[in-house]
Amino acid sequence: MPTSARVAVAGACLIGLSLASTTAQATPGGPGVSGRVLAQRTVGDTDYVLREITIPPGQATGWHYHDGTLYAFVKQGTLSHFDASCASDGVYKEGGFLKEPSGADHVHMGENRGATDVVLEVLYVLPHGAPFSRDAASPGCELP
Repeated sequence: MPTSARVAVAGACLIGLSLASTTAQATPGGPGVSGRVLAQRTVGDTDYVLREITIPPGQATGWHYHDGTLYAFVKQGTLSHFDASCASDGVYKEGGFLKEPSGADHVHMGENRGATDVVLEVLYVLPHGAPFSRDAASPGCELP
């Protein structure tokens, strides 16, 4: 089965799970940035976790990367996304989708520059037991 089909099937399975809300580790970042697990399932050596991430106005996730690929849907607000060169690699409005590739060579940060919370529905496709994210050093540049 192609990778994209596996991700789609996994996402459908996660959504079909009971939505037992549990508070989980927050994405690194500013005050009020939070995450909660909506559903999770392990298939083989891969963890599929559906989380809701909330980023309050004026806050950011902090610089980080992931050990697996993430697929996000912007449920509310507008997310400004930056890569390790501090260049904007996208502005994602309500209803938009983004994909974050895996690995330490894909350090990034999301920021809420708007007046309302950014709420993301995120499907994490991670190696079994991997953390949601890994902190990364600030690249030391000014964001646009």
